[in-house]
Amino acid sequence: MSPRIGYLLPTREAVMLGRPETAPLLALAERAEALGYDSVWVGDSLLARPRHDPLTLLAAVAARTRRIMLGTAVFLPALRNPVVLAHQLATLDRISEGRLVLGAGIATDVANIRAEFAAAGVPFEGRVGRMMEGLRLARALWTGKPVDWEGRWPVAAGVLGPTPHRPGGPPIWLAGSVRPAFERAAKHFHGWFANEPDLARWTAQWQEVRQIVREVGRDPERFAAANYVTLALDEDAARAEQKIDAFLESYYGQPASLMRQRQACFGGPPGPAAAWLRGYAEAGATDLIVRFTGDHERQLEAVAGLRARVG
Repeated sequence: MSPRIGYLLPTREAVMLGRPETAPLLALAERAEALGYDSVWVGDSLLARPRHDPLTLLAAVAARTRRIMLGTAVFLPALRNPVVLAHQLATLDRISEGRLVLGAGIATDVANIRAEFAAAGVPFEGRVGRMMEGLRLARALWTGKPVDWEGRWPVAAGVLGPTPHRPGGPPIWLAGSVRPAFERAAKHFHGWFANEPDLARWTAQWQEVRQIVREVGRDPERFAAANYVTLALDEDAARAEQKIDAFLESYYGQPASLMRQRQACFGGPPGPAAAWLRGYAEAGATDLIVRFTGDHERQLEAVAGLRARVG
């Protein structure tokens, strides 16, 4: 089966370039839909990597599009009050008429993200428990029935309305590259979100996730497997690789060599790029979320033209 192809809006890059206007971002989302992309995604950060608020921006994208799925890559639920978040996501799912996917994660352990958690008044070390309890509470509220909850966020006969467009709420894809993350995704959520640069390792991880999905009595064919990839398309492969290195170092403030060990990246002509993406598709990826290093209009069209070769 051909994978779905998603496009990451450059919300972080726009802010870094001093161009925070949202009209160009909304136009890119509309262009992606017109070109046949399956989904549009946005990243999440409060202070560590300044960018537009993902849920607010996706609400605007939802109002400007009709077909394309909308997702977060990835959202940090632990930074939010889950009662407020449940309300926001339910409303966004209503605006999009059921097109929302919540890609969620626990955040990388680096200094600026720890500082972000501290600024939000959230203990970094307890982020896994907060995320899991918060998402359970959100799901309980999405039933529309009275909820009594004793935990970090006490709720007494709380009723949320409106409920999401989709019964049970938007699907949740959990990010992670270690066994506990695989288990959380397979047991409790609808998909697994990766950013694995090595195809052999991604394949092994996906097989491990699939096995856990089977063991808990769920159907792997109804479970999403996404990989987040960074592309620089250029007929000059060396120039494309230089673009990726410059992008990674500017975006993360760390050496490109280090980030390439953590990020799935490809620089080169469209043909080899299609073959590289096809490797993940053949290994079982249901969704490939593409981030470009610049020149979004041209690269959007180029990747759209590769769809048949990727599938």
